[in-house]
Amino acid sequence: MNNPPETPRGVRWARQVFRLFLPLFLIWLTLASSLDRRELIAGAAVSLVLAGLLRRWYRGLQFPPLTPARIAYLVLYLGVLAREIVKANFDVAYRVLHPRLLIRPGIVVIKTGLESDLAKMILANSITLTPGTFTLDIVRDNLLIHWINVRTDDVDEATRIIGEKFEKYLRLIFL
Repeated sequence: MNNPPETPRGVRWARQVFRLFLPLFLIWLTLASSLDRRELIAGAAVSLVLAGLLRRWYRGLQFPPLTPARIAYLVLYLGVLAREIVKANFDVAYRVLHPRLLIRPGIVVIKTGLESDLAKMILANSITLTPGTFTLDIVRDNLLIHWINVRTDDVDEATRIIGEKFEKYLRLIFL
């Protein structure tokens, strides 16, 4: 039985760097104020240097491999995250401008079906980035959330309101 030839070390290194370079450069493009040639070159250079320096750390995180489908789900996820952040900002601003509006701050528990610790951390950070909610702790498959206006104490309903909009995309990304 013939074993396939081992991939040369330099080729493995280049693949690892490229796998990290691509998302870093895409993030740079997303955040870039303009897309002139100098900024693109600077973004590519910074992304390449960071990819070279962080490749071992990145590999240790065990991100799922980037496929076109995962990239599409990631883009959808970032769109949902941005929409939810904007909606929550307006909600919190409305509460600040109308101080007589009753609020019911409290701590709720939501459940997650995500298995990866990294996926759970991204879910927790997404919830925390959304004004009016703050992730206090992750305990196994439960997230403890401080919510500015608790609408329900039911775990399933709180999970649907707070976490499901993020989790459905994270499940697809971290299959």
